Amino acid sequence: QVQLQESGPGLDKASSTLSLACTVSGDSVRIVDYYWSWLRQSPEKGTVWLGTIDKDGKTFINPAVKGRASISRDTSKNQFTLQLTSVTPEDTAVYSCAGGVTWGGVLRSNYNFYGQGTQVTVSS
Repeated sequence: QVQLQESGPGLDKASSTLSLACTVSGDSVRIVDYYWSWLRQSPEKGTVWLGTIDKDGKTFINPAVKGRASISRDTSKNQFTLQLTSVTPEDTAVYSCAGGVTWGGVLRSNYNFYGQGTQVTVSS
């Protein structure tokens, strides 16, 4: 059974940098064999795809957050990380990590693996 565990601060102040990690474990799944994405969900905006890192480590970032978001990976830890700079209260959402054999977009059903999500609240 594959597990994705998001970790990071639940609260953040405006203008700071949010850093979230997703650790992948189980069933000998290696992050170098799949595409890994970050998404977030809020009542106001629904589910938003933030970005993806592919098997080769190349990243694709949603233009809506390009310039603020970056994704990296640590293959030794089987972990990938999202950093989002200059956060505002509008970045308040449940952040989830997901993985699959290709880019999955915003539909959960498109992903082979999906984390439980972590609430991030940005105060002004």
